[in-house]
Amino acid sequence: MKFLSKIQNLPEGKKKIILWLIVIIIGLLLLALYIKDIQKRIKSFRAEKIKEELQPPEFKLPWSELPKINEEELKKLEEAIKEAGEIPQ
Repeated sequence: MKFLSKIQNLPEGKKKIILWLIVIIIGLLLLALYIKDIQKRIKSFRAEKIKEELQPPEFKLPWSELPKINEEELKKLEEAIKEAGEIPQ
């Protein structure tokens, strides 16, 4: 208890310095715990597990069976995209 009474008798400026030092130390400890937790999670990270959870759609058709687009249709498509991108003023 003598320690607390010594702190209480210190000037206001020194009390604030002690307070902020304690806050910084506690913050650094919490940051260290947070970083260790993140490292632990990264080590346990498995891309296969996430792929299974998300279940992305699969492409059923083989690439060879996809419809072909000729140059004329491609140009029309590009023009349509450009027109759709233009903002009227």
